[in-house]
Amino acid sequence: MIHHSNENTLLDDANSPDLNKRLMGEVSADFVLVADHLKEASYQIRKRGFSDFPIFTASRRDVELGQLLFRSGDLGNDWNYKATLIDEFVQRKLIGAESIDLFKENYKNPDEYACLFVVQGEFAGFIYVPYPED
Repeated sequence: MIHHSNENTLLDDANSPDLNKRLMGEVSADFVLVADHLKEASYQIRKRGFSDFPIFTASRRDVELGQLLFRSGDLGNDWNYKATLIDEFVQRKLIGAESIDLFKENYKNPDEYACLFVVQGEFAGFIYVPYPED
């Protein structure tokens, strides 16, 4: 994780080493089950002008962040997935307003990667998972 002087900054430098391999494996294995749907949701969010930077929360427990897309079990998945925007992170003071530009600079191509905000146990952070190639 990148830690800035602002305590409200919560950013990841594209799959931080703090994210252990077991957790990344769990997220990736589950992500494959919903990837096509998240890719379409990302496209619709951008096409409709809501944001150029869609974010999906992924968690095993209910997290009050974003709008529900898939509950655990909907598509054989073990994780809950919600869609949200950077604005919600700023409003909830999870990201400081002065860090928005930094977030956007580090954001990966949304046609190739899903930006996931993963909440699991003690870990909460952004990871980028590539969409499977057809």
